[in-house]
Amino acid sequence: MDIQQLFSEAARKEASDLHLVVGFPPMLRVSGVLFPVEGTSILTDEEAKSLIYGTFTADQKDIYETNREIDYSLPTSVGRFRVNVYMQKTTIAGAFRLIPQQIKSIEALGLPEICHQFVKLRQGLVLVTGPTGHGKSTTLASMINVINQGKATHIVTIEDPIEYVYPPGQSIVSQREMHSDTHSYNVALRSVLREDPDVVLIGEMRDFETIQSAITIAETGHLVFATLHTNSAAQTIDRIVDVFPENQQTQVRLQLSNVLEGVLSLRLIPALSGGRVPASEILTATPAVRTLIREGKTHQIDNIIQTSAEFGMMTLETSLAQLVKAGVLGLDIASSYALRPEELGRLLKRTT
Repeated sequence: MDIQQLFSEAARKEASDLHLVVGFPPMLRVSGVLFPVEGTSILTDEEAKSLIYGTFTADQKDIYETNREIDYSLPTSVGRFRVNVYMQKTTIAGAFRLIPQQIKSIEALGLPEICHQFVKLRQGLVLVTGPTGHGKSTTLASMINVINQGKATHIVTIEDPIEYVYPPGQSIVSQREMHSDTHSYNVALRSVLREDPDVVLIGEMRDFETIQSAITIAETGHLVFATLHTNSAAQTIDRIVDVFPENQQTQVRLQLSNVLEGVLSLRLIPALSGGRVPASEILTATPAVRTLIREGKTHQIDNIIQTSAEFGMMTLETSLAQLVKAGVLGLDIASSYALRPEELGRLLKRTT
């Protein structure tokens, strides 16, 4: 198969990812499970190089050969792919994440109702967290598109690379991609305030500079959405604070307590009927939460989440328990994803 045929097969199977690695046949990930593309054989170095190099521009080829890895986006007839090409055991390899052509609604994705509250905000910081491949980008795209379709705003996205392309709406959407539109996150974030934004999407808060910039942009009266690779809401707060030098952490806790509006921590979990469904932990910035952040008592945040359902908060275990009771998830798989399996067991016993 040529690369376009592999892309078409990925779309036909509704795969999330296509992997090209020397020594293995082309592999698709469907509903979280990897399997080989039918009718393909083990890739040689020459075959993998031919397939992957056919997706490069001249500049991308130079970047890959210099750095031995590159991220970029790739428009195709079946949709966009977010691509990471890398070197392993001195041979080329590629991971192609298929980005659906249509941006699904909050309801279609099965996301919690709180997402509708986040998109109504005028300013502040909203974080979507979770492991790689668990729907962070898709969730953000869905929320950003609600704003795009419903409000006349200027939305600026800074992505590495661009994933979803937003359809025409009431807003202007400026999408900036690393390398092709800007040289670095830091440069892009320094200039974004001069671009008259109302809403800023930061593809990933990856280091001290991007986290500091996100907080500053939110402080200046803008609505900021961003992702972070953390496992829970409380861990998200610690991760942000810990990236700063110790002598700045008190000030950062104060800033974060003022600008944070919510954390949505996601997991995509294999459902009994096939496919995957989202489970979520939700933290909203009530006065009690802001006080805990300011005072550095993040270890108490889990207790606040457990007792604050009236403010839209929910633990991951509560979300999992609801899905188990609805017959969507099996107990074993839900328990394997729970951060506190004993709490999941308690919630399910309480309702039986």
